[in-house]
Amino acid sequence: MKKILSVVGARPQFIKLAALSPELRRCFIEKIVHTGQHYDVDMSQSFFDELHIPKPDYNLEVGSGKPCWQMGTMMMRLEEIVEKEKPDCMVVFGDTNSTAAAAIVAARYSIRLAHVEAGLREFDKSIPEETNKLITDSLADFYFCPSETGVKNLRDMGIHNQVYNVGDVMIDLLVHYREKINKNDTLLSIYGVEKGNYVFMTCHRAANTDDSEKLREILSVLADIPLEVIFAMHPRTMRAIELSGFEKMLVLPHVKVVPPMGYLDSQTLIHHASFVLTDSGGVTKEAYFHRVQGILLDTQTEWVETIEEGWNIQCGPNRSKILKAIEHLQKPSKHSDFLGEGNASKKITEILLEGLR
Repeated sequence: MKKILSVVGARPQFIKLAALSPELRRCFIEKIVHTGQHYDVDMSQSFFDELHIPKPDYNLEVGSGKPCWQMGTMMMRLEEIVEKEKPDCMVVFGDTNSTAAAAIVAARYSIRLAHVEAGLREFDKSIPEETNKLITDSLADFYFCPSETGVKNLRDMGIHNQVYNVGDVMIDLLVHYREKINKNDTLLSIYGVEKGNYVFMTCHRAANTDDSEKLREILSVLADIPLEVIFAMHPRTMRAIELSGFEKMLVLPHVKVVPPMGYLDSQTLIHHASFVLTDSGGVTKEAYFHRVQGILLDTQTEWVETIEEGWNIQCGPNRSKILKAIEHLQKPSKHSDFLGEGNASKKITEILLEGLR
């Protein structure tokens, strides 16, 4: 039986792994490597517990640090594991430092590389995630795209072989847990909000948190939102707010600041929200699945179909644009389910089973 090394390190990757791992284990020996890029309990261990992800076989415990140091440390520690396990294939997800570091190690050891969520672009190399995408897609052997846009982007790069539009593995998990999410209504009473009468908010991108003026623009919107706001606060965002002295901007009677929450709770709050305010690609997709509109705090997004269909409005960290978007929100009629029907993990496993023979 062929051996696969699945490498993860950040919250969105844990979610994708939760969907894919059970399918892989039906056909392969899977070993999981956690790089330790996200190490906070709320950002890491809670997801493994809640989503029943197998305990990682290895934890590199890299933690936070400057990007090149972090990636270099990951590569050195991952190299030892690769030499020991001798996998037939490495599977990486998305666009984090963990993704790119693992891709380079796979290339150096001539190990076939499968990129889940391949082909996405933001067309701005100043964005760390964009360079990670480019590195990984230049080295991959199997390209598992979540949408036709990913296939097109790869084609434009001259990449045609082993490119598959399988759909998004995150949709697999949403479909799997749909009933639990819908029945999790008691959570709303805990937070004191009513269905369709509150906003779910996240903000974590370095472009927003590391720039105090952009952060001020985003936080200044809170006072003028005419609904209750549940702000799920990323640890990095809280540190940035404290460093900039913006804590008072959160002290509003209709704003509830909460720590990062588990998967099911966050999905329930997205599902019943009036709209979401976010710079997270994951939340952007999840809101689309739940047919909830989103106002995007980022100036770039890979999920262009959600913009084209009207489910998301791209405002960036711009107070006036955000408030105007809130005022004119109107639910669109088109919803194409372009991210698939919840069977991406099965498709990926079948393709790998054939491709690794």
